[in-house]
Amino acid sequence: MMRSRWLGYWAALVTATVSLLVYPSLPPRVAVHWNLAGEPNGYGPRLVAAVMVPAMILLMRALAAVLPRIDPKKENYQKFAGAYWLIMNGIMLFMALVHLATLAYGLGAPVRMDRLVSAGVGVLLMVTGNYLTRVQPNWFVGIRTPWTLSSESVWRRTHRVGGRLMAGGGTLMVAAAFLPGALHLAVFFATLVLVSVVPLVLSYVWWKHERQNGA
Repeated sequence: MMRSRWLGYWAALVTATVSLLVYPSLPPRVAVHWNLAGEPNGYGPRLVAAVMVPAMILLMRALAAVLPRIDPKKENYQKFAGAYWLIMNGIMLFMALVHLATLAYGLGAPVRMDRLVSAGVGVLLMVTGNYLTRVQPNWFVGIRTPWTLSSESVWRRTHRVGGRLMAGGGTLMVAAAFLPGALHLAVFFATLVLVSVVPLVLSYVWWKHERQNGA
């Protein structure tokens, strides 16, 4: 199911259908942005709130179909097609979740957007991390640094470690969604930095070591 190439279309259809059904009940202006404390600090017309994300999901689905065709390393996509679509579908489902939560908030439901987004990002990292080692060198998906793209061995090592960090970090983010405010934010951003910076640094260190040993 998660690898289905139709899942993005279904996500767009469901979000668009729900938008159509609840549209008459939405207030003229709907909260579309929240601060770190989960308080709304940006509003938009209900038409924009209802249409924007379903349209973005469709655009994302189109992009997912195009990227493998224009990538200079497009022959590699056949080797990780299942993981590729699982990751892309995960992103589209996350977008759908945020959209449905936005509509619910607009209808008066007590949605904690900060906690929902934190948990959603955590689940997305967990899913991505568990399949990251299957991703072959390419220009659009995975941990793409100048050093991973210059060496297949560095690519493999970086994605092995990066995948574990993402899976573990995602689990931590989900747990952090239930922590008190300040602690929740500290864990969330510390985890983001960890899963972003460590693979970047390691890819350079391993590439440098590889170059020195090959010299």
